[in-house]
Parts: sequence; C-alpha cells; structure tokens
Amino acid sequence: MNLSNLKPAEGSTKNRKRIGRGTGSGRGGTSTRGHKGAGSRSGTSTKVGFEGGQMPLQRRVPKVGFKNPNRIEYTGVNLDVLQELVTKYTLDVVDFDTLKLHGLVSRNDLVKILGRGELTAKLEVKAHAFTATAQKAIEAAGGTIVKL
Repeated sequence: MNLSNLKPAEGSTKNRKRIGRGTGSGRGGTSTRGHKGAGSRSGTSTKVGFEGGQMPLQRRVPKVGFKNPNRIEYTGVNLDVLQELVTKYTLDVVDFDTLKLHGLVSRNDLVKILGRGELTAKLEVKAHAFTATAQKAIEAAGGTIVKL
C-alpha cells in the first residue's frame, strides 16, 4: 500500500455538485440561487402548495358536497361470509377477534353485520352493529346477537 492507491471507503463519499466554491467551479457567484428576491436569501421557505402567487390548485378546484365529520363508518360483513366461516372452521361464536384473524376486518374497524345471504348455523355473533334483516336471520337460525 502506498499513497498512489489510497481511495476513500465505498459509500463514504457523495456524488453531488458542490456549490459556492468560487467562480471557476461553474457553481459560484449566486450559487444556483439566481439574483435577488426571497429565494436567493437564507432561511426562506414556502407554504405547502404555494404556486408562486398563482391561485393554488386546492383553491381553484370547486368544492362539492358535504362530508359529515361525525359519521361512523362500519366495515360490513354479510351473513353468507359468516356461513362460509362456520362451515370452513366449525365456529360457535363469531366476534371481532375471529373476523380479524381471518382477515375480514382491520384492527381499528367497527363491524356491522349485513343481511345478504342465508345463515343456517346456530351462532353467537358479536359486532358493533346489525341490520334488521341480519338480526332476524341470526335469531331465526337459533343464534344470538351481542352488540359491542
């Protein structure tokens, strides 16, 4: 090893253009910032979505409709899906943990049982909400419902 074959460790140097290193570097003088104005000075920043004084996209696009901030969004699970679970895994109780285990709901979801399909198994179903048709179908099959 001698001075002629020394080189920096791999990954220790960055391949970027160094600015502000004199006029001979090609990136001296104004250091790529242009002449005058706020952008040429230190400590400047613009707001997110600022378009140089042009009306920003968020304000140009018309706003339509109303979204209730107090709405409660449920993840729906139908009776035919419950019947498939029962026939496949022979369950007596279907609750949030069971649905989460089988990938039907996520951790923070609220579950609503919907009335599509038929239920023949006697089940205890625990969920946050039920439609009237789902409730009748579960009770008609001899099952019970529990609201969480």
